[in-house]
Amino acid sequence: MLTAVIISGLFLLAIVLLLLRKPKSLAPKNQQEKPDYKSILQKEVLFYRQLNEEEKEEFLTKVEAFLERTRIEGIGTEIDDKDRVLVAASAIIPIFRFGNWRYKNITNVVLYPDTFNHDFEFSEGDRNIMGMVGNGFMNRQMILSKSALHNGFREPGGAQNTAIHEFVHLLDAADGSIDGVPELLLNNISSLPWIKAMEKEISRIERGKSDINPYATTNEAEFFAVVAEYFFEKPAKFKEKHPVLYDLMDKMFNPENNEE
Repeated sequence: MLTAVIISGLFLLAIVLLLLRKPKSLAPKNQQEKPDYKSILQKEVLFYRQLNEEEKEEFLTKVEAFLERTRIEGIGTEIDDKDRVLVAASAIIPIFRFGNWRYKNITNVVLYPDTFNHDFEFSEGDRNIMGMVGNGFMNRQMILSKSALHNGFREPGGAQNTAIHEFVHLLDAADGSIDGVPELLLNNISSLPWIKAMEKEISRIERGKSDINPYATTNEAEFFAVVAEYFFEKPAKFKEKHPVLYDLMDKMFNPENNEE
């Protein structure tokens, strides 16, 4: 027991020391050293490949801006440009249609090699956490499993993407609370239809009548993040299976397409 406490303490200390380090500029020193983010996006990110050329340039610009102001580092694993691009893409996909809006509630993303537990252990014991938005001393931080990050973009994949899930939590939190009712995204529509649709689908999941991940029944915040994963990962299937939810989320995440 004492050994476990010591190990947990060391992990926490490592995270604190990592986050307290003086941020280094992530911008390349010169043009020749600039990573080829565009090629990585084209190869790894389906959402990016489905954009037109003008939108691709906009997406790339937003990815680069995110990486310039957000520190991405690893504990127990090395980080490369692919890891950075996948984290940034996960951040930009939910907000791509929001103009110049950017996350104000994150400064650091820490990658662990695999799943971890609430004591931030990733090498032993029961570990089932793939992603977490930090609070308390971890405020403005996000922890992600590197394996889950990559699996979310692997094709053919399912309707799950852990990193998008966690960034949707940050979107939900932009109004001051993570409650599954994102006021930021509901500016042009009433929250009542969303709440009713959410309650109805949670009931269907509980009765085994829905293909949505049962984790969505944990609470309203998790429901919103889970169905957002589905919306972005398998939009055609989501629209076919859940037309009401799809229409509401399309209005949330694609406001320009729904202006009257």
